[in-house]
Amino acid sequence: MISIVGSGKVGSAIAFLCVSNSLDDVLLVNRTKDKAIGKALDISNAIPENSNVSIHGTDDFSKITGSDIVVITASTGIYLKSRTELMDAQVKMIQEIANQIKKYCPFAIVLIVSNPLDVLTFVFQKETQLSRNKVIGIASSLDSSRFRYLLSEKFRIKQSQIIDALVLGEHGDSMVPIFSRVKINEKNILEIIDEAEKQTISTEIRDYWKSLRILGSRSQFGIAKNTFDVIRTIIKNDELIIPASIVLNGEYGEKDISMGIPIKINKAGVKEIIEIKLNESESNLLKISAQTIRDYIKSL
Repeated sequence: MISIVGSGKVGSAIAFLCVSNSLDDVLLVNRTKDKAIGKALDISNAIPENSNVSIHGTDDFSKITGSDIVVITASTGIYLKSRTELMDAQVKMIQEIANQIKKYCPFAIVLIVSNPLDVLTFVFQKETQLSRNKVIGIASSLDSSRFRYLLSEKFRIKQSQIIDALVLGEHGDSMVPIFSRVKINEKNILEIIDEAEKQTISTEIRDYWKSLRILGSRSQFGIAKNTFDVIRTIIKNDELIIPASIVLNGEYGEKDISMGIPIKINKAGVKEIIEIKLNESESNLLKISAQTIRDYIKSL
């Protein structure tokens, strides 16, 4: 069973993808019971005719018992200027959810989508003491998708022509697009763009969510698809390499923080942490990003 804590735009979009693809039974958990039930009633109509999966809604955490995967998309409010502006309330929320998960399904793999992503991933893992390989923050893959899209628009090419467009570090203002590894039609991107263009693209990635807000939209389908890909990999016993936030223990020279880095995921969660070669500038920016996350954690 897949339990999704939070029945808003993101949680319901993930649930829709899971049941419409017949991955597994889904339980929507929301503090407002009627909202969870209502979303489940609507999404249930997307279940294929020959499918054996089901979807239900509840406000009762005890019903997550036996879940193989728990996805946390819940939020205490809507941030307007920064993903960290509701940090104290979000941390309190994640601690409460962590205690419920530890009580009712301590062996589940937990995917965290709520913001501030890296801080909440770290707090959740420390609160539950679950293996760090079973607590994964999903966001850097979304930032990487945005990176790839922006490059495709700039060069007027298909996204499939772009390889290794990765964004690491914080899911926030200090995120680090890794230009040194990007190839377009097998040509390194640093051969065809200058520093000013790099800065413009970096800013566009960081402010992508703000652009959505200006246009009357919010991040929903992109993060839902990135999260669904991880869920499907775990359930289908496949392997997937993506950047995601995990508590570090010396990797990339960092520890006692959670940060977006490349990992390999399989049915057990994080199978491998992948350390890639970065240039000097990227390494320095990643250290700054790590320190930014560390400062947020220390401020709690």
